[in-house]
Amino acid sequence: MRYVLLILPLLLSVTACQSAYYSAMEKVGVHKRDILVDRVEEAQQSQQQAQQQFKSALEQFSSLIKFDGGDLQRMYETTDSEYQACSAAAEDVSKRINSIETVAEALFDEWQDELEQYSNAKLKQDSARKLANTRKQYTSLLKTMRRAEQSMQPVLASLKDNTLYLKHNLNAKAIGALQGEFNSVQKDINRLIADMNSAIAQSEQFVATLKQ
Repeated sequence: MRYVLLILPLLLSVTACQSAYYSAMEKVGVHKRDILVDRVEEAQQSQQQAQQQFKSALEQFSSLIKFDGGDLQRMYETTDSEYQACSAAAEDVSKRINSIETVAEALFDEWQDELEQYSNAKLKQDSARKLANTRKQYTSLLKTMRRAEQSMQPVLASLKDNTLYLKHNLNAKAIGALQGEFNSVQKDINRLIADMNSAIAQSEQFVATLKQ
């Protein structure tokens, strides 16, 4: 209970800031629907960039297990750099999805409330139907995006483990030990890319619906 009392003012403050932001944007002709479109498109770009980054990490891992002499410390640093870049990319994807949720909830709440302002029953019914369809499509999209988000976690865990193992065992035996991990990481990354492609395709359909 004490935790709830402490966090409640913060949540109210964040909500108030968001409301103020939406109000300010509407005054210059940018509505919640427009913001939602922008954020979905930004999430698409973030997912595409994440795909490329994870592919790059896989290529580095492939080079690592083929290592046959040279600067092993430099190889470790490159591997660690790829992992850190993947972690940052995953964080950005999560941030983009969270921003979509925030504005979508505000848009749907506003739309639902404004249904009561109709005096024409036919128009009200049509708008309510469009709201239900849009919300259903959005719910499906969010589920797909979250699935793609979650599919990054096992890859990140594997990349981190491999990077740490290499750091703690900078020798040829370490390379040999990691060779057996490659196929598993490759499989997880392929699944990740497939999930993201599905999310990107659904995003395009959702944006098209919002722009109608």
